Amino acid sequence: MCGITGWISFDRDLRSEQSTVDSMTETMKCRGPDARGTWVVEHAALGHRRLAIIDLPGGNQPMSVDTAGGPIAMVYSGEAYNFGELRRELRGRGHVFVTDSDTEVVLHGYLEWGEAVAQRLNGMYAFAVWDSRVDTLVMIRDRMGIKPFYYYQTPDGVLFGSEPKAILANPISESTVTMDGIRELLAFVKTPGHAVWDGMREVEPGTVVTVSRAGLRTHRYWTLHTRPHTDDQDTTVAHVRELLDDIVRRQLVADVPRCTLLSGGLDSSAMTAIAAQQLAEVDETVRTFSVDFVGQAEHFVADELRGTPDTPYVHDVARRSRTAHEDIVLDNDALADPAVRAKVIRARDLPAGLGDMDASLYLLFTAIRGLSTVALSGESADEVFGGYKQFFDPDAQKADTFPWLVHHVERFGDDSDIFTPEVTAALNLDVYVQDSYDSAVSGIDRLGGESDFEWRMRKICYLHLTRFVRVLLDRKDRMSMAVGLEVRVPFCDHRLVEYVYNTPWSMKTFDGREKSLLRAATRDVLPQSVIERVKSPYPSTQDPKYAVALQQQGKELLGQSGHPVFGLISPGWLTRAVSVDTPQVTQVSRRGLERTLDLAMWMDMYNPTIRL
Repeated sequence: MCGITGWISFDRDLRSEQSTVDSMTETMKCRGPDARGTWVVEHAALGHRRLAIIDLPGGNQPMSVDTAGGPIAMVYSGEAYNFGELRRELRGRGHVFVTDSDTEVVLHGYLEWGEAVAQRLNGMYAFAVWDSRVDTLVMIRDRMGIKPFYYYQTPDGVLFGSEPKAILANPISESTVTMDGIRELLAFVKTPGHAVWDGMREVEPGTVVTVSRAGLRTHRYWTLHTRPHTDDQDTTVAHVRELLDDIVRRQLVADVPRCTLLSGGLDSSAMTAIAAQQLAEVDETVRTFSVDFVGQAEHFVADELRGTPDTPYVHDVARRSRTAHEDIVLDNDALADPAVRAKVIRARDLPAGLGDMDASLYLLFTAIRGLSTVALSGESADEVFGGYKQFFDPDAQKADTFPWLVHHVERFGDDSDIFTPEVTAALNLDVYVQDSYDSAVSGIDRLGGESDFEWRMRKICYLHLTRFVRVLLDRKDRMSMAVGLEVRVPFCDHRLVEYVYNTPWSMKTFDGREKSLLRAATRDVLPQSVIERVKSPYPSTQDPKYAVALQQQGKELLGQSGHPVFGLISPGWLTRAVSVDTPQVTQVSRRGLERTLDLAMWMDMYNPTIRL
């Protein structure tokens, strides 16, 4: 796992731009604390920061190969879990390897198959190849968008990087955000390709982007296709387990300490139990970590989203699978610490407004990084198997919009009134969301003979796998890589995603509950308490002291009347939010305070030009 960046310019000699290339590369230091390297020729410059996972002494980058037509160089971030099979195949085709790294395998794969190498990879990856034989840059991103990848087209080429900060470090880029970018920040829909920063784009998941003197071209090498499902229920359950066993075994491969993230829910518990079973075969014990909050037991109140605290279930799994477990217990001072907020915003390059849920994830990963370098996560199982409440909500099932937004205001509150009247009027979020939804569902194919209900559920599954999951994957990647921790996501293996997506909804819920296939496939390795537990999302602190800290920071912000954040945020709203008695701080007020404080700090750190 690493951080990559680069600059292609067909009208200038980049050999005189080494200092700028170095600056771009150093922004990725958090993603790759172990080594750095740059590779610069006349029209191409590549930068790399390495987090050493496989072949610690031999995988340094940028990596290049000399050919008769000129050198081919690559910067690569991620893991190819099938690199062993690919290396054997390439050796059979005459390729010679000098390292044991998956990076060299991918580079030789490009030499053999060109950009079609992407179709042969199983893993999470974002990589760029400069092919001097044809003066072309090839950028490739994994199928599910697990690893981030951004680019910024210039008049004579392109800038690219794992994160926007690498691109923004180049003076020819502009740190501008338009109203369209603000909409994307607030809409919670994750438009494919949209990067919020004006002029910047994401390499879309499952996509190849090539840049040459002729311009920029994109094409999809993978998308989520509709196919008939012919397996019966027992065969389907058995195949899901077979896939999970293979996926976890592949993703446990590392030359550094690894662990699993354990929440006590079905997803992380199943993944942990399988990992523990496999490591026990070689007399190893899996390490597990979970997050908790000081006083959570005293302050926990069940609500519509979270009916139970995580800790008792976490401990049941740890006992059953005999893991070496540790609870990471966080206090409210740390969650509300402005220094932690700054780390989170720097990691994201944007003010996400998720408050304590981002802060706690960052702090959890910080604690884990002291003991492990690789972690396996249960992320994305809800999207794959159908675990969220909205999958079962009749209103969401019938709505012609994103299902997770149908009751969003009722559950989380409407924070649109935190903005000035001018901004609120210009946002027009309803239209933006509807346009995004219409675009998203236009690419779904209906199976012949599929009932109206199954068709609606197919659309809901598709939206979660192509829009919702990318919000969470981006959050996971940024918070983990900010501390140099590689988090792997077994449930995003494209083989599993494709298979379960095309399983009828009736089979996904054959026992009348959410995630029936996953529960049945892993029942043998789970404690009964987890088998019976109802879905509970990532935890959030319920301690009122957290709201007190937010209000105090809001009061301090009000003292800076000339702060640019008040070009977006209503001072009147903020005055009211910091003045109410803390027990009366509502969910919407708390979210609004988090959003406001994030925006203000982001403006201080990035000094963006906002064009409304």
